[in-house]
Amino acid sequence: MRYLIFCLSLILPMLAQAATEPSDLPDIGSPSDSVFSSIEEEQIGYMVRKQLRDSGQLLSDPEVEEYIQNLGQTLVANANAGGEDFEFFVVDDSRINAFALPGGYIGVNSGLILASENESELAGVLAHEIAHVTQNHIERRIFDSRGSSLAATAAILATIIIGSATDASASTMQGGILAAQGLAIQAQINYTRANEYEADRIGIGTLAASGFDPYGMPSFFAKLGKTNTRAPGSTPEFLRTHPSSSARIAESSNRAARYQAVVRDDTIGYRLTQERIRVRAFRSANEAVAYYRNTAYLQGVPPDPAWVYGSALALLRAGEANQATDIFRELQVGNENIIDLHSAYGLALMADGRPEQALAVFRQAVALFPRNVPLTIRYSQVLLRADEPDQAHELLLDLLNNITPTPDQARLIARAANSAGDVAEAYYYMSEYYVLNGLLPQAIQQLKLALELPGLDEFQRARFDARRDELTGYLPKEEKKKRPILERRRDGRFGYR
Repeated sequence: MRYLIFCLSLILPMLAQAATEPSDLPDIGSPSDSVFSSIEEEQIGYMVRKQLRDSGQLLSDPEVEEYIQNLGQTLVANANAGGEDFEFFVVDDSRINAFALPGGYIGVNSGLILASENESELAGVLAHEIAHVTQNHIERRIFDSRGSSLAATAAILATIIIGSATDASASTMQGGILAAQGLAIQAQINYTRANEYEADRIGIGTLAASGFDPYGMPSFFAKLGKTNTRAPGSTPEFLRTHPSSSARIAESSNRAARYQAVVRDDTIGYRLTQERIRVRAFRSANEAVAYYRNTAYLQGVPPDPAWVYGSALALLRAGEANQATDIFRELQVGNENIIDLHSAYGLALMADGRPEQALAVFRQAVALFPRNVPLTIRYSQVLLRADEPDQAHELLLDLLNNITPTPDQARLIARAANSAGDVAEAYYYMSEYYVLNGLLPQAIQQLKLALELPGLDEFQRARFDARRDELTGYLPKEEKKKRPILERRRDGRFGYR
């Protein structure tokens, strides 16, 4: 709560400045540069993404997260991004949409991934959104209507604060958050026609430089346009936020023609990601199973590995773990280099009540693919279910010492440490979980609980103490005065100040 007030204190002065700023000043440089600092952009993008996660709208799936992040970073490497950091995530929404937020946060709906017919089309959408960031279109849009867009950003926080103060119900607060959030996102992604043309031009260049078919972008836009023509009133969300036209599609097609034609097969990661999303999208497990049975009959040809993978996932979702296990085992033959198949096979064995075999599959897989994030996460989950928390803790600690964890990963290692009986480390990891969620007071409280535990060794105490002091330094001055902070006294004992 206090952290949210602190964030609001950063936003409200900008609102006041926007309202009182004189309009007759000379134009020196790009006006969009004066709207937000890079830190403020990061804060706004982070807060919107956080609200999406907190409201359960982000698709939490290690394999999907890994794929979309890798695809996005491949494009960023060829986008002349000037060293700007990007983060890509998938929204669990069947509507066809994608959007960019300040700070390089780019979201893509699961429905858009399913609607793409090949990987170049999906990459084209991401390249387009990356261009909106690198060309400062978001900042330009906010500058054009800065009062309303900044107010909408502040409204997200105000909704939470007012709801907390008045004890509003969770559903009422969530509705207000999403409504305000929708205004903020809408204000930031409704670009002008010139912005759209520029994002197309820059994005197609990025697409070609990354080895994708440069026609991926215009072909996807054209398909969406045809869908809109055939079904009036059901305009895809992407076309509402990214207005398209026959002239624009023609222009982007002509631009794509300037690049060398690319014949590119889809990666197995793209196809497996589509099937994972497809299985989740069905309302029931039985519908998912029926879909694969019916499509197998209609196709009349031997199914490809991605289709087989999806059919086995559907069976696993339906509780038919024994059948799924057989399919995954056969699918692995000749496909040993596909990491996701190892994870799926191990998870199916565990679901079928064969923990020793499941653990053997994962041990072999991590030896082949050390520190692969989705594989390590899945293995640690199986270890916890098999009552092997010490191994899970060790495995996750090795991973998180080499990568920046997500909140879900930090919470998982906290669970592993707690199950292993290492309560102090569990508090420490939960502190990092709260840090990753932007909740500094809660993070400091977890460290306080860790420091109060008996039996800490000198290294632990010094580490927790240093981290607590570091986090306290980021709190507003008022917050530091109000909260008692545990500290080491000169006599070596601990007390509060």
